[in-house]
Amino acid sequence: MGGPEVFMGFVKSYIQLFAYSSVTTEEWKSYLFTYFKDKVDILNKVDWTGWMHTPGMPPVKPQYDTTLADACVALCKRWVQAKDTDLAGFGAADVKALSSHQLIELLALLLLEDPLPQSHVKRMQEVYNMNAINNSEIRFRWLRLCVRAKWEEAVPLAFKMATEQGRMKFTRPLFRDLYNFEKFRDEAVSTFIKHRGGMHPVTANLVAKDLKVDQQ
Repeated sequence: MGGPEVFMGFVKSYIQLFAYSSVTTEEWKSYLFTYFKDKVDILNKVDWTGWMHTPGMPPVKPQYDTTLADACVALCKRWVQAKDTDLAGFGAADVKALSSHQLIELLALLLLEDPLPQSHVKRMQEVYNMNAINNSEIRFRWLRLCVRAKWEEAVPLAFKMATEQGRMKFTRPLFRDLYNFEKFRDEAVSTFIKHRGGMHPVTANLVAKDLKVDQQ
């Protein structure tokens, strides 16, 4: 249509014309044709039925730059496939250029895999110093990874976050993982009971269900 600058002219005009009112898709389309009346031949080439009225995915799939995601996938694959003899090959440089969003994605990908061996999460702590990160999204996934690997040193940190971080998206999975770590199952139940009164009722009820507290 002429590039972002040209199309933004339409966007501003559209907002000014329809400000404080409800607009249907057909009204939007009609104004688009009116605004770009000199480019109707281009607009007529658009598969409007496919875009607006056909179920399923859009007729055109955008090609996104996956460079940032590819770095996470590659590092995840290295950790999953690594043997103990390969661990020396990991270093701080692995994550030096990664953003916090990429670290979140890396840990999320690792959580989709089978639990890592303890040797791997210990090495990860040695070279990445994950315990020093206070970002809740990163810390939550990191501690889940450690508990699933049955690394006992991480258990107190997991209990701390599960009882201090009130959001259900963090609290419930952490308690569930701690409960599934059989050695700490009783402690998971007793810790939950101790802190239950300070939790949001919905969170408390769902964690109780996970830990089978109300069934005992």
